[in-house]
Amino acid sequence: MNEILNLLVRHGIAILLAVEFIEQVGIPLPAAPWLLAAGALIGVGKMNWWMALSAAALGSLLGDLIWFFLGRYYENRVLGLLCRISLEPDSCARRTQNLFTRYGMPGLIVAKFIPGLGTLAPPLAGNSGVTTARFIFFDGVSSMLHGGCFILVGVLFSHQLQQIINALAGLGRSAFGVLAGLAALYIAYKYFQRHRLLTELRMARITVDELYQKQETGEHPVILDLRQQVELELNPSVIRGATHMTAEEVEHRHQEIPRDRDIVLYCSCPNEVTSARVALKLHRKGISRVRPLLGGIDAWRERNYPTESRALGYIG
Repeated sequence: MNEILNLLVRHGIAILLAVEFIEQVGIPLPAAPWLLAAGALIGVGKMNWWMALSAAALGSLLGDLIWFFLGRYYENRVLGLLCRISLEPDSCARRTQNLFTRYGMPGLIVAKFIPGLGTLAPPLAGNSGVTTARFIFFDGVSSMLHGGCFILVGVLFSHQLQQIINALAGLGRSAFGVLAGLAALYIAYKYFQRHRLLTELRMARITVDELYQKQETGEHPVILDLRQQVELELNPSVIRGATHMTAEEVEHRHQEIPRDRDIVLYCSCPNEVTSARVALKLHRKGISRVRPLLGGIDAWRERNYPTESRALGYIG
């Protein structure tokens, strides 16, 4: 940590810009320790606070702009990629979309303060058709606030931070080894949870061809579209005969779902994870004839199977 302070004294502005940029493009190198250290240096008069804040905000904005334009030109493929590498693939996009649904672009400011959402918000904004100027304004405000908060904490606790740095230096590498080990265990646990969930539901999934065949032969399975409102506004069509209900609505209205019919759930998330989780919850509530749709809405569209305008939120 002393090396961090020495580097910041010599190359502080360039380093703050670089670490914020690296973190925002998705490389797991946290910028917070550098911002806190910069605040400590500002507190003792060894760094200019305005230059430090501007560099951090600019680095964050540049990284976000890359994801913004990727989201605009590559749409759902970018969100799919980010969710595939996320530790919470079923909730990362959903929580970000909820923020946009509720707050609009001001939600971009909030997203940067919530772990896992900061990287997803820019491509979602690009995918939503937000103008570049509007995005730069809100993301710039968000970047200034986010970087400023960490720098301010570093300023307020500059003396305490120095004591912590000295204590860690006295412990040597063993302290960092313990922290790294705990982080590795957490990541391994989250991936184990994800693998177990997908394994449980893999054998139960239904293909789009099977669902289409059921419809063509006169069967009437209950089909639930679990996409969030923002996704539905971007792509308003649903699978023929489907009813739109969010995962949260299904959780609270499961009594309306018939027990004597096949239930097919679909979403637009990687590996059908949202559908899988909802299916597991319905299984636990006694609804056994429920299956996620393999490939979700995207697989259905790829086969050019019939779609229709969004249905009302009741189960027919």
